[in-house]
Formats: sequence, structure tokens, C-alpha cells
Amino acid sequence: MHHKAIIIGTGPAGLTAAIYLARASIEPLVIEGIQPGGQLTTTTEVDNFPGFPDGIMGPELMDNMRKQALRFGAKIQSGRVTEVDMSKRPFTLFLEGGGQLTADSIVISTGASAKKLGIPGESENIGKGVSTCATCDGFFFRNKKIIVIGGGDTAMEEAQFLTRFASEVRVVHRRDDLKASKIMQDHARGNDKVAWSLNRTPLEVEAGPLGVKGLKVRNNETGEEEFLEADGIFLAIGHTPNTGFLGGQLPTDELGYLQVIPGTSKTGVPGVFACGDVQDHIYRQAITSAGSGAMAALDAERYISEHAALVTSQ
Repeated sequence: MHHKAIIIGTGPAGLTAAIYLARASIEPLVIEGIQPGGQLTTTTEVDNFPGFPDGIMGPELMDNMRKQALRFGAKIQSGRVTEVDMSKRPFTLFLEGGGQLTADSIVISTGASAKKLGIPGESENIGKGVSTCATCDGFFFRNKKIIVIGGGDTAMEEAQFLTRFASEVRVVHRRDDLKASKIMQDHARGNDKVAWSLNRTPLEVEAGPLGVKGLKVRNNETGEEEFLEADGIFLAIGHTPNTGFLGGQLPTDELGYLQVIPGTSKTGVPGVFACGDVQDHIYRQAITSAGSGAMAALDAERYISEHAALVTSQ
């Protein structure tokens, strides 16, 4: 089946793009992917999205966006895109299970997945004391003990940020030496609220009915197990953009994030646009993702209009 626009992904970026394109009477098709609603569906209360002075639950926010897109005429389809052929027009999308779709334009909003340790207690406590976003969840740990796992610039930056709220922020890293730049290390080491548990390998997140209790680690020097008490655990070991299905057809940066023309959502292939965390490794906020989704929709709308005019004139 052919569509003027297909949006791949249903996080804040994809659903905002769907709302804008639907209101422009383009009737976009949205492919939900393996995590409908994106990362916000794994969070609890969202306090920093404008328009909700009392906060809103992450899943409820995404459900509202979904309903809004449907209200204006967007179509949403379950499934996963496994491959895209961008070598000719219209573009061809291949779906898991063997289906195919064609489109005049594509909006890629597949996001980025936070890297995880793969230890017991980690995944089941995401949103219940384990977090992958300090700026999203730090506020909820005021005057509490927090652990940040990681040794790079992101870990140092998040540790510094979290000291605004926590009574103590303990950095856990599996090696003695940190990967972070010297200036970032110096800033973190100069903060009295930051404690250090280096050369420790995380083994298990321990939690009870009321939430996270702490982190079990192995002391790599002695081989003994230790328990580090904490009310919250923040994973700061990086993200992986969800771009594998594209087969390297679009330019990326050194981290694998899709590159867009500055100030736009345009990728290296005309008619293909990117928005949200799949092209943003700096901000990674629901509001910035939504904003970039609006940009992608407006860019796609212009492309579709110009493309239709070109076809008509031939």
C-alpha cells in the first residue's frame, strides 16, 4: 500500500510529526515499532512537559499524543520496519513478517536505546528507582542517596547535576581509571557531594516493595562482594541510536546518530527526515523531541507539496 508519508516510531517526536502531518490532510501512517510510545512509556511521572502543572504520567502523556494524532486522521499500525530501500522513488519499507509499504516521504523517529548492564534487578526496576535520565528524574531524589554508574563524560556530568538534589552521589565504575575528560573529572572530584567506588563491577540491583535499596558490586581488587546503599541508580553508560534497519544508507556521526542539515530535519536523502533522539544525543528530552517532530512534519509537508507540483508539471 502506498502513502504520502510514513513515520517510523511513536515517541514524542513521531507522534508530534503525525499530528502536524495529519492536520495538513496528508494522512500519515505511523509504524509503532517494538516500543509503542517510546521511552516515556517506561517512566512514571513527567513534571517538565509544558502544560501539565501537576505533572502527568509518561504512559498517559503518550496515549494523549496518540489519540490526538488519530483524531486528525493519522493511521497507526503495529509492527516493525526491518529494512528501507531508499535507492528509488517511491521508497519501499519492508515489515517484519513479510509485508511491504511504499511512501513518497519518510520520517524516522526511532529514538535511541539506553545501554544497560544486563544485571539482575536492572530492567524490572526501570522507572522504579533505576533511571537512564538524570535531568528527567533527578528531582524525585531530593535529599536521598544516588548511585551513578559509568566513567565517561556523561557520567561525570550527570553526577554533577544530581548533586543539586541528592544528599550523596556515588560514582561506580568497573575500572580505576575514568574515560571522562580531565576537566570533567576535576569538576566531579572537586564536588564534596560526589563519592567514589571505582574498580567495582555492578552485580545486582537490590530492591524491595518500596523501591531500590542499593547496588551489589564486586570489589575487583579483593574479589569480595559489597553492598552500596542507595535510593536511586542512574545508568550513564551511553545510548545506541536505533538505526540498524537503515543499512547505512544515511550519513551518521561518529556515535551512529543520524545527521541532519543544521536547522532542519533533512537527512542526506531528499524526502527522508529524522527527528527525536535518533538524531539528538545532546538534549534527549521529550519536549525537544516533540519540537523536532514538528520540524520534520513541516519539512516533509513542503517536500510532498513540491514533489507533487513537480510530478504535475511533467
